[in-house]
Amino acid sequence: MVTDDVTGHAVVVGAGLSGLLTAHVLGRSFERVTVIERDALPDGPPVFRPGVPQSRHVHILWSRGMAAMEELLPGVITGLEAAGGAVVGAPEQMRWLSAARWFSGVRGADYLSVSRELLESALRRRVVADGSAVTVLDRHEVTGLLPARAGQTVGGVRLRERGADGAEFTMGAGLVVVAAGRSSRAAGWLSELGCPTPVTERVDARLGYSSRYFGRPADERPWKAMYVQGNPDVPRGGVILPVDGGRWLITLIGQGEHQPPTSEEDWLSFAASLRSAELSQALRGAVPLSDAVAFRATANEWTHFERVRRWPRGLMMVGDALCRFNPVYGHGMTVAALQAQVIAGRIAGREPADIAARTQQTQRAVAKCVRPAWVIATGEDRRYPGTDGPEPGRLGRMQQEYLARVLAAANTDPVVAEAFFAVLSLNRRPETLLTPRIAARALRRRR
Repeated sequence: MVTDDVTGHAVVVGAGLSGLLTAHVLGRSFERVTVIERDALPDGPPVFRPGVPQSRHVHILWSRGMAAMEELLPGVITGLEAAGGAVVGAPEQMRWLSAARWFSGVRGADYLSVSRELLESALRRRVVADGSAVTVLDRHEVTGLLPARAGQTVGGVRLRERGADGAEFTMGAGLVVVAAGRSSRAAGWLSELGCPTPVTERVDARLGYSSRYFGRPADERPWKAMYVQGNPDVPRGGVILPVDGGRWLITLIGQGEHQPPTSEEDWLSFAASLRSAELSQALRGAVPLSDAVAFRATANEWTHFERVRRWPRGLMMVGDALCRFNPVYGHGMTVAALQAQVIAGRIAGREPADIAARTQQTQRAVAKCVRPAWVIATGEDRRYPGTDGPEPGRLGRMQQEYLARVLAAANTDPVVAEAFFAVLSLNRRPETLLTPRIAARALRRRR
């Protein structure tokens, strides 16, 4: 049990986007913040790391996430653009075939397209700048939580150095934030403290991805990006996004039996089998820079830590450790930025001991950031046949039918498109699509 006074020290488990943003926020209130990361984090150019396997697939940061990140780290978006990231207007700067038809003549919302490796590298440099309270300890793995006050408080972490003969030791802290991503074992750590096991909701449409990089062709095109969506009848899709290094990142998407392959010939054949031939045609003249890699961990999973009644003082869960989404909707990074923003507001002006004493309230506030993105992702994924998870009831089916009408109208109606993309980018809540103005236009357009 921890007894030393470590009140002014915070530990963040995980050096991904969520962990880095949270550490930066905590550095305003704590004397020291230590970010513990199991992967090696090189100081040189951005590189792939095993702890973020989804980084080799399409990522976007919606406009709401861009605004949140810019508020936390002013100038970071401009810096990412200067390093090769691209801000894309969706859908006006895209060729986007929705589940209904092509978008045409409407505006929506911006998003940032940049490689996850560059994004995290840029954030690390900003967060661990000279004079910062934040340090990163890489190649170390957290193995559990340290109890204090008879288990009612978390007083630090147990960890070990990565490697065959890695030393094991403990690190005391007044606050521990778990941002360990999809591989987090936080629910088990909580049980070891004698706390109830939280309930996990899971909706899995069994979507799979296969992605590779191409050199961006030099010839001019009337679009920056392309998205050919699948639908329940043809559950195959594909995305082309511009990323740093003058590259295209292309992800093929398939559901159930339509998992996209990774071999060269089969990958190209799958691209040619989409609802439109335009994506396959765009590949002509584009030089492949990598082999295809697959990703199958696309289930939506929300572990309801915010519902645990006997919540230990000094502990929080954020990012994918709390809730992970099917990546195809591009919400994970935006939700992570919004959670960091919420934490910043909750701890502003408070002393470390007070922050640790209020973690249950803060955990509940952080969880509220999840709901809009969860509604969108699970509502769409439940459309696919064979989706694992609770079946939508009569009300759920009515909502799906109504949203299908909204999407069909959004393809060409600028008023509906503005409302739809405001929701998709998390700038507005999903229920704003139910206003009489939007409903009248959606239903009229459908007929």
